[in-house]
Amino acid sequence: MITTRHNWTKEEIIAIYNKPLMDLLYEASTIHRQHHDPNVVQVSTLLSIKTGACPEDCGYCPQAARYHTNIEGNDLMSVSQVKAQALRAKASGSSRVCMGAAWRNVKDGPEFDEVLEMVRTINKLDMEVCCTLGMLTENQAKRLAEAGLYAYNHNLDTSEEYYKEVISTRGYEDRIKTIENVRKTNVTVCSGGIIGMGESIEDRAGMLVALSTLNPQPESVPINALVAVEGTPLEDEKPVEIWEMIRMVATTRIVMPETQVRLSAGRTEMSREGQAMCFFAGANSIFAGDKLLTTPNPDVNEDMKMFEILGLKPQKPFIKIMQPKTVEAQDSAYSSLGEKPKWTRPEHTIERNLEASKKNKEVL
Repeated sequence: MITTRHNWTKEEIIAIYNKPLMDLLYEASTIHRQHHDPNVVQVSTLLSIKTGACPEDCGYCPQAARYHTNIEGNDLMSVSQVKAQALRAKASGSSRVCMGAAWRNVKDGPEFDEVLEMVRTINKLDMEVCCTLGMLTENQAKRLAEAGLYAYNHNLDTSEEYYKEVISTRGYEDRIKTIENVRKTNVTVCSGGIIGMGESIEDRAGMLVALSTLNPQPESVPINALVAVEGTPLEDEKPVEIWEMIRMVATTRIVMPETQVRLSAGRTEMSREGQAMCFFAGANSIFAGDKLLTTPNPDVNEDMKMFEILGLKPQKPFIKIMQPKTVEAQDSAYSSLGEKPKWTRPEHTIERNLEASKKNKEVL
């Protein structure tokens, strides 16, 4: 049994990533089988509860207000709408619902109170609840935990060095701080990144160093392949080859043996054979449903056909960690503090982000 390490170096991870593919697959699959059932895959449904008009300038994101991407925005969904979607997801085989809002950070007030009620509602359906809402404070994390949140997603996106080439409106340290705030509760951490944004193998290794040296390591690590959307600064990036995805999944599995490695965005471009190789390499979690927030995703029926062909079974909820208890709003030990934290706003500029923003103004 391989023990979890928290002192991986970039050089070690690059050496793993560059191994002959068959050796890499053998090692990753062996470790995977030591820590997980290789025929069980956790299925999540990602629901965009508030879409578009985000103030950030993430170069990959079609939800940024400054880019022209023809994304149809929507205000915060109602609790009843979210419940209906959760029931539909559960019926299709999902054990987790991840709710995403296009916010820079959580703000105390009526909308956050609504999200807390959504968390309570879904947890009562005996489903794992995950949220991705941007940066959040310790008190906000505790309020989510009290409502019954199972996981909080906050991706590092890439290495700290390359991060400055993708995003200029927030700092890498804010990502780490948010994860630290989540760790002060019983909520699990979901944090990963995106490959195919023009980064080097060294940057991919750097991201895995940042994730694997966290103690504890994230319980879930999404590995996304960039979906290049017209109008975003990264619209001209070439698609990630399946071999890169397989290597990234396998390397992640080796350096984070107990983590659930999530095969995330970009699956529409992957064949069943390619996805099967990723499962063999250690991926044991996917998002199901026709969309990942705003980008296309394989139809859930197609995923279930693939599961049948491969002999895979959806993971039941609360296998890794027991179901959180839900505390009703009126019984809460925590209340809104009306916090206004000063999250960083780096002063550097990213030329391609500025160009994409300029094009948007010309269109408007």
